[in-house]
Amino acid sequence: MASLKLTNVGKSYGPVEVLKNIDLEIDQGELVVFVGPSGCGKSTLLRMVAGLERITSGTLEIDDVVVNDIPPSERGIAMVFQSYALYPHMTVYDNMAFALKLAKKSKEEIDRAVRDAAEKLQLTGLLERLPKALSGGQRQRVAIGRSIVRDPKVYLFDEPLSNLDAALRVATRIQIAQLKEQMPDSTMIYVTHDQVEAMTLASRIVVLAGGGIAQVGAPLTLYEKPENEFVAQFIGSPKMNLLPGEIVATGERTTVKLDGGGSATSLYPSGDDLMGAKVNVGIRPEDFRTAAEDDYIYKGDVDITEALGEITLLYYKHTDAEEPVIAKLPGVHPDMKHKTVTLTADPEKMHIFKDGVSLLYPNGKSVTVKPH
Repeated sequence: MASLKLTNVGKSYGPVEVLKNIDLEIDQGELVVFVGPSGCGKSTLLRMVAGLERITSGTLEIDDVVVNDIPPSERGIAMVFQSYALYPHMTVYDNMAFALKLAKKSKEEIDRAVRDAAEKLQLTGLLERLPKALSGGQRQRVAIGRSIVRDPKVYLFDEPLSNLDAALRVATRIQIAQLKEQMPDSTMIYVTHDQVEAMTLASRIVVLAGGGIAQVGAPLTLYEKPENEFVAQFIGSPKMNLLPGEIVATGERTTVKLDGGGSATSLYPSGDDLMGAKVNVGIRPEDFRTAAEDDYIYKGDVDITEALGEITLLYYKHTDAEEPVIAKLPGVHPDMKHKTVTLTADPEKMHIFKDGVSLLYPNGKSVTVKPH
C-alpha cells in the first residue's frame, strides 16, 4: 500500500483555472474523503491522481515517486466509478476476474483472489449471477470487488453510492466501513457530496472550495473547529447560523452585540484592537436552546416547524438580506409555530468570524465560492 503527496498541484482547461496550489499528504492506511460544492473540482482532483486527467502544474508522488507522466495502468491505482461499469454478459466471477486474466495470472491465483474478495464483500453466493440479476447495492459491491482483486496501492472511489436509494446507501456505506476495517493498511481516497458518508467513513476530510483547499482535518475537528465561514456552514446539517454583530467587550471573553438585539459572549479572549469590529457569530442549530426573555442571543417569530420525532426544526422568519435562522430542539414542539421564541447557547459552542475567518482558529483563510 502507498502514501501520496500532492505539491502545488493545479489544473486548467485553457484559460479556466479549476484547481490551484493543492498541497496535500495522504499517509498509508488513511481513508481521505474529498467534499465540496458542485463544480469545486473534487472529481477532477481524483481523476488526476488516477492519471485520467493530466496535471497542469505541480507534482503528484506515490511512494516518493513522481507519477505525473506515468500512465494510469502503471500507477498501481484501482478506481470505483459512480456507474458500476460492469460487463453485462459476464458473471460476477468473470467481472471480478477480468483484470487478472488480462494480467496473465494463473487460474489458481485468480480463483483465490476472487473468492477472497467475494467473502469480504458478502458476494460468495452471487458469483454465478449476471449483473442484471443483482440489486444496485450488489452491483456496486461487485465493482468494488473488481478493484480489490487487483491489490492496488491506492483505491479511488468516485461517488460510488450516489446511484443507490437511501436504504441501500446506508447498507453499502456500512459495508465499505467494514471493508476498511478488514484492510487497515489500504490507502483510499473517496469523493462524495454526502456529508454523512464523509463524517462516518473518513479518517480525514479535505474540503475543496474556490479552486483550493478550504480546510483539512478529522471529521469532528472540522465540525467543532471550523477555520472559516465556508467550512462552518458546509459541515453540519442544517448549516451553522451566522448572526451579524459588533464586538462591544474584550478581555478574557468577547461579547458581541448582535444586529437583531441579542448579545452573545464567547470564550474567545481578545484584545482592544478588536473593539467595535464587525463580526459574525456562528451557532449550530443543535446548540441553540430556548431562553428567558431577558437573557437571549436571538429572538424572532417562528415561521415553519418540522417535527421529526426525536427533534424539531424551527425556521424563523427572515428579511430579504439574510438567511433564516434555524434551531434544532430535542423532542416535539408543535406549539411553537407562529410564536415568538427566544434562543440562547453556551459560550463554548459559539464561533466568531471576522472577514470570513475564525478568530478562535486564526490559521484559516477566507474562502470565496463563485456561483456556477
